[in-house]
Amino acid sequence: MPVPRSILGTQDIGDLAFEVVAGAWPADVRGHFVVSTSDQRTHPVHAFFGDGIIARLPLRPDAGGRFRWRARVIDTPSVRLRRRRPGLFTAGPVGTSSPWGFVNAANTAPLPWGDRLFATWDAGRPVEVDPVTLGFVAEVGHRDDWRPAIDQAVLPLVSTSAHPVVDPERGCLWTVSRDVMTGTVSVIRYAGEGRRVERWEVADAVLPQATHTITQTRDWLVLADTAYKIDTDEVFGAERTVANNPDGPVLLIRKDDLRPGGGTVACTEFRIAPEVNHFYARYDDSGGVQVVMEHTPGVDIGMYLREDDLDAFGRPVDPALRGMYCHGMTPALTTVLVFDPETGKVTERARASDPARWWQAELSAIDWSIEGQTAPTRHHLVYLGFHPEAINQRALRNYTGRIDADLFPPEETPAVLVTHDRDDLKALAEWTFALDDYPTSPCFVPRGRGGSRYAGADPGGHDGYLVVAVHNDDRFRIELFDAADVGRGPLAVLAPPPGTTVPFLIHSAWMPEAVPPPELERLSFADDLDTRLDQLPPDLQTITREVAADLTR
Repeated sequence: MPVPRSILGTQDIGDLAFEVVAGAWPADVRGHFVVSTSDQRTHPVHAFFGDGIIARLPLRPDAGGRFRWRARVIDTPSVRLRRRRPGLFTAGPVGTSSPWGFVNAANTAPLPWGDRLFATWDAGRPVEVDPVTLGFVAEVGHRDDWRPAIDQAVLPLVSTSAHPVVDPERGCLWTVSRDVMTGTVSVIRYAGEGRRVERWEVADAVLPQATHTITQTRDWLVLADTAYKIDTDEVFGAERTVANNPDGPVLLIRKDDLRPGGGTVACTEFRIAPEVNHFYARYDDSGGVQVVMEHTPGVDIGMYLREDDLDAFGRPVDPALRGMYCHGMTPALTTVLVFDPETGKVTERARASDPARWWQAELSAIDWSIEGQTAPTRHHLVYLGFHPEAINQRALRNYTGRIDADLFPPEETPAVLVTHDRDDLKALAEWTFALDDYPTSPCFVPRGRGGSRYAGADPGGHDGYLVVAVHNDDRFRIELFDAADVGRGPLAVLAPPPGTTVPFLIHSAWMPEAVPPPELERLSFADDLDTRLDQLPPDLQTITREVAADLTR
């Protein structure tokens, strides 16, 4: 049973003390590793939809030689309301609803911005978090500016991106808002302070499924349809029968066209295949808009495992995996695509695929400094491997004709950490994990100090370290690799006491410092409350006002 059974545990999320248990921790590793996850104690139907937890690990030891892991549930307004009346919150296949509205889980990705920290997910506004205490600071932007997909009494459903981008030259955050019924999409700009955000509708454009990721160059925003499709029948209790679209649109929007005050903006539309979830552009667009696309053919993130499922080989699914998303049914594929906004042409520059070893391109690490994004050298990717026990027969039926079972390895295969050359995707180095290891999002930590806040001495992704959190039923651990040669294996390993495990982790990031958030004007929960509150019974109105008062103290 290679997928750790502890990965969906409901244990407490208290602080942990890590020690070096193998190798030697380099003296020049600095900053903080931050990571998001989903609180399984809220018993989400889909494991990804629990309340948001964020954890921070200083990458320098304390005076006693220990590394202090701190993890907290983000005490957002929806979390505070749930604590007051937990019985009113109902978990479903696409999130958690209540009389107040839809929970903003904020559980998918940490987003550092200078010394500030945000937490994100696909069905809620970004949430600012105190980097030191990990407590809730504010949601980004008044609810009405986002044009919610479903407007509710207190907690609107905002269909957005779990991966907004911080513009290093324009000093703002770019993200999107999408209408879940029509697929029409708007660009959102947050200036970094204030109660409002700006919004531009994208003219004559539809993203039919979702917008999990956006990316950017110096002059362009890049939006792409994401391989995650809601099945309306499933929401109302029926069997999931939809499959993700095998291709989809890519939209390029010129930043200079996003003029102050909002309005409507034009785009250039392309079409690519196969489907995609994560993608990363080279910031320098003088040679065209060049994007690494981590395609996800045969990966249905909306399909989750049930206790009554049969796996890919016809065996009963272990109930311990209930709620885990369905893993890859097709070998992973990564490409470098170049988009020409003038001609509308897409050129494939490189591709990487290895059906014997590279399955389930889980998550990746790049150098997020402006210098590293402008001239990237490496793209580090964790491939989780082929796990038939995490593939259910229901998904295979939905993808009949699109899955080649002859490509399935005869048995489970281990996870692999691969360093790809950023230009041609050649595999420069690889490390294979033990079969019972489940590595999560790698995080690049630059070596030395460079020109900008997040830059190292030699930017690009090759000069520094990779931090990889690894789940294992024996003990959770943190492994540190040399980003220039991951094939050497871990330089050092941090671990808590034997037998200590944590629930599965999602995306990670690196921050150079952890300091309290600056004093700025922000949205307060009370700012969102208006006459729509009258839709609730008097007792729930009272609870709402009490929570709003607590958040203003």
